[in-house]
Amino acid sequence: MAKERRRAVLELLQRPGNAHCADCGAPGRCAQGRCGCSGIHRNIPQVSKVKSVRLDTWEEPQVEFMASRGNSAARAVFESRVPPFYYRPSASDCQLLREQWIRAKYERQEFTHPERQEPYSAGEGKQLAQSRSAQQVCGRHPEPPARPALRPGLASQAKEPKAVMKIEHLNATFQPAKIGHPHGLQVTYLKDNSTRNIFVYHEDGKEMVDWFNALRAARFHYLQVAFPGASDADLVPKLSRNYLQEGYMEKTGPKQTEGFRKRWFTMDDRRLMYFKDPLDAFARGEVFIGSRESGYTVLDGLPPSTQGHHWPHGITIVTPERRFLLACETEPEQRAWMEAFRKVVDRPMLPQEYAGEAARRPRPGPRAAAGP
Repeated sequence: MAKERRRAVLELLQRPGNAHCADCGAPGRCAQGRCGCSGIHRNIPQVSKVKSVRLDTWEEPQVEFMASRGNSAARAVFESRVPPFYYRPSASDCQLLREQWIRAKYERQEFTHPERQEPYSAGEGKQLAQSRSAQQVCGRHPEPPARPALRPGLASQAKEPKAVMKIEHLNATFQPAKIGHPHGLQVTYLKDNSTRNIFVYHEDGKEMVDWFNALRAARFHYLQVAFPGASDADLVPKLSRNYLQEGYMEKTGPKQTEGFRKRWFTMDDRRLMYFKDPLDAFARGEVFIGSRESGYTVLDGLPPSTQGHHWPHGITIVTPERRFLLACETEPEQRAWMEAFRKVVDRPMLPQEYAGEAARRPRPGPRAAAGP
């Protein structure tokens, strides 16, 4: 009987939707996936029971339960009222996003009871205050540590906001490794036509994810006004974005006679930014990466006469104005950067990207002298 029940469970895996995790979409080996989501479910035993398809023993009522439901049916129930702006994590997203998604779905049942969504739908609180009329976000955090924490009361005690971030140019992405905290969030916005970074966290993971979705909600409302004819499917990809690639590389200056210097690089859409330190507020420089049709190319390696680089795996970015010479420490890092650059170069430019290209051509950052 045990073998028959196991065979029945394996057959259930072949049904549409059952071969992947119901929460993040990863290929699944157990009833809640092999992506780490099963570990999250184990931490909420009052809601979930995790069993391996091949290793655990299945009782007949459990097999019948799975047969009568399945992942597709479960999603239809537990995700029936997900707001369009709410971030749906994938297997590659950080633990915090996946954990709070699972807790919101099953433990708090926010997507079956919309009245429980208030914290991130309202976008109000002591740490950040959203101004719907001005379509801006105001924030305050302590000055000196390099890794400031959002703490209750700072904004309410301040006479003026520490920063004003226009929703039009705002982005937020979780960066736990870079910030050194599992709930670390990087928020970027434009200040004086340059990208400004702030790094924030909160000890309460739900609080941090609520703010992340509140920022996405503000972006969603802004874009609905800015593009009244656009569908939700058109707007949702524009709410926030993860970086295409990040990491250390070496670079030289525009004359290509200076020594190579180690810099932290971030590829954000078509902007390649470089920083002296990953937690710098401003980039030392930004490089616009256009399309192949506009004269942009990425080459494997460096010109033969290149000197001064310590790392052996070179990359040459060709733009209409100049060549940028970069070097990676390892071959896998070089391959990852080459793939990221080529995806951007192979993608046709949009009309608005042509309009903004001139303003985003290579230039030094606002707080650094010209050079590498």
